[in-house]
Amino acid sequence: MADHVDYSRRHLTFGWWSLLVFATLGLTLEALHGFKVRAYLDASNDTRRLMWTLAHAHGTALAIIHVVFGLMLRVAPDTTARSVPTISTSLIAASVLLPGGFFLGGVAFYAGDPGIGIALVPIGAASLLYAVFAIARGVTKSTESNRRAR
Repeated sequence: MADHVDYSRRHLTFGWWSLLVFATLGLTLEALHGFKVRAYLDASNDTRRLMWTLAHAHGTALAIIHVVFGLMLRVAPDTTARSVPTISTSLIAASVLLPGGFFLGGVAFYAGDPGIGIALVPIGAASLLYAVFAIARGVTKSTESNRRAR
């Protein structure tokens, strides 16, 4: 149980700090838009605007997933007991690679194509899919074993 509390705290902390970072990114993007900053709004920078918006959206969603996962570990600690370390690593990797890849893809881009940072996105997406699959599998097994116990 102590391990789950540590993982729970890790994901609650990571999630709330990530939410602050990505909400700040969103506010910054709004400011760039509001002040009509050409490096962000010019038609030639559509790729940058799209990539940075995707970074903000994915980062915010992943932050919320961390908070939900942290709370789930406190409410139902046995649900994913054996897989928690791997799920934790995968969720954190996804939260760095997915929005990070989008953001870096918008820093430098070439003829409308995202920069090399975009290569991180599929790795982050695969990490996220694994984590979600492992959580869903754990919840399903836990639900089935609870039904049998009744």
